[in-house]
Amino acid sequence: MTLKNQAIQTALQGNWQDAIIMNKSLIADNPEDIDALNRLALAYTILGKVREAKSTYQKVVIIDPLNPIALRNLKKIKDKKFSLVSKSSNPCINNKFLEEPGKTKVVELVNIAQPRIVESLRTGQALELSVKRLKIFASEGKQYIGVLPDDIARRLIKFIKSGCRYEAYVKSSNQHKVTVFIKEVKKSNRYKDQPSFTSITDSPLVLDKAEKIKARPEERDEKDEEENNSYSDEE
Repeated sequence: MTLKNQAIQTALQGNWQDAIIMNKSLIADNPEDIDALNRLALAYTILGKVREAKSTYQKVVIIDPLNPIALRNLKKIKDKKFSLVSKSSNPCINNKFLEEPGKTKVVELVNIAQPRIVESLRTGQALELSVKRLKIFASEGKQYIGVLPDDIARRLIKFIKSGCRYEAYVKSSNQHKVTVFIKEVKKSNRYKDQPSFTSITDSPLVLDKAEKIKARPEERDEKDEEENNSYSDEE
């Protein structure tokens, strides 16, 4: 495993002290390694070393004045909109990518945005999920990133419409691929006994009796489409 991949893994595991050491090594070899600088700044921020984080992000801006990650996080630091890891806690406990059967799933987005956009994404970055036209779109602020596969979207739309809530984070990305980690954060009573995700294939949902009595599948499809077209975005 390369040092770069090791540095990414330490962040995924919440080992922020090791992340600092590894990313510093990468920067020593290449002082203009923007990705390593951004990862180093993130580690500093989470550990509460705000001055070091700000200085590191400023180095990124000197190299790349339009770097969206550095500019966005410098603004968060200025507005004090960042979270810290408690000194008494184990950083690994804060790992966003902790997998729970039935409640989490790693998904590759389809119809992703242009390479220059997806290449600016960082591991652990939060994405917003919204339902539009029978699809679930992933975005970063107002910037479109990609769409969930149709089979997963159809299942989650049912859950979302009943009151379930989900969070999504970037797990990995390059110019041709974006993989996200989706996590269930709230479950509705209607589907409390059904997992949001299954390990092999998405199983059929157990529908209410009122939905079962409809005779023709096309009528159900028309009803679903009408309901979803009137569905407002989550965020």
